[in-house]
Amino acid sequence: MGDRSSTRAGLLFGIGAYTAWGLLPFYLHLLAAVPPLQVLAHRILWSLLLLVTILIVTGRWRAVLAAARGRTLFALAGSAALIGVNWFVYIWSVDNAHLVEASLGYFINPLLNVLLGVLVLGERLGRVQALAVGIAAAGVLVLAISGGGALWISLALALSFGFYGLIRKVVAIDALGGLTVETALLAPLAAGVLFVAAGGGHGAFGHDSQLSWLLVLAGPVTAAPLLMFAAGARRLRYTTMGLLQYIAPTLQFLEALLVYGEPVRPAQLVTFAAVWTGCALYAWSSITAARRAQVPG
Repeated sequence: MGDRSSTRAGLLFGIGAYTAWGLLPFYLHLLAAVPPLQVLAHRILWSLLLLVTILIVTGRWRAVLAAARGRTLFALAGSAALIGVNWFVYIWSVDNAHLVEASLGYFINPLLNVLLGVLVLGERLGRVQALAVGIAAAGVLVLAISGGGALWISLALALSFGFYGLIRKVVAIDALGGLTVETALLAPLAAGVLFVAAGGGHGAFGHDSQLSWLLVLAGPVTAAPLLMFAAGARRLRYTTMGLLQYIAPTLQFLEALLVYGEPVRPAQLVTFAAVWTGCALYAWSSITAARRAQVPG
C-alpha cells in the first residue's frame, strides 16, 4: 500500500513538473516587454533567494556548503554555464516566436541523453534505441540540409540541457543543493546585468508594479518544477520519468501552433515526424525493458 501511495505521489509530482515546464511560455509571454537577458537575470536572482530560504528553513545549508567544494564546485560551475545558456536561448526563442524550434529541442533531448550515455558513460545501447536515435538524427539532418531555419535553437537547447544533465548525473550533490550553488555562481553576472540596465535607464523592475511582481515570480516559476521533478524522480522508476518528459515539448508545440500561430515549414514537419518516431520507438523500448525486468526468473 505504501509503495502504491508513493508511486501515485511520484506521478503527480512528475506530471506537475513537466506540465509546469510545458506551460512556461505563457508566463514568458507576459514578460515580452522585458529584454531576455534581464528576464534571465531576474530568474537567477529570485530563484537564488527562494532556494537559500528553503535551505535555511530546512537546515540543509551546511550540508550544501560542505558538498560544494573542489571537483564538485568545478563541475557545478560548468553546469551553471550550461543551464544559463539553456534558459537564455529558451527565453529568447519564446520572445521571438520560435517556440516550434524550442519544442523540437526538447523532443531531441531525451534521445541525445541516450547517445551521451553510450559515448560518455559507456552504457549499452539496444538495437531499437539505436534505431530511434538514428531516425531522429536523420530528421535533424533533413532540416539542416534544407537550410535549417532556426535549427540552432533546437540544437542549442538539446545540447546545453543534455550536457547539463550529464554533469548533474555524475556530480555528488542533490537537486536542491546543486541548483542553489548554480544560481549562486551565476548571481554576480545577473546582478551586473541588472545594474547596467538600471544605470542606463533600461531596467524593467520597479517601473510597473504588475511587471515587477511577474519578475519576482520568476523565483518560484523556476524552482517549483525542479523541486517537483526531484520529488517525482525519487518515487518513480527512471523509465516512467523518461516517458513523462515528453509532456513539456508536446504542450509547447501545441501552444506554438494553436495559441501563437507560429508557422511550421515542410522540412520542419519531416524533422518532427522523424523525431516523434524516434521518441515513440524509445518509449516502446523502455516500456518493454521495464516489463521484462518485472518478470521473475
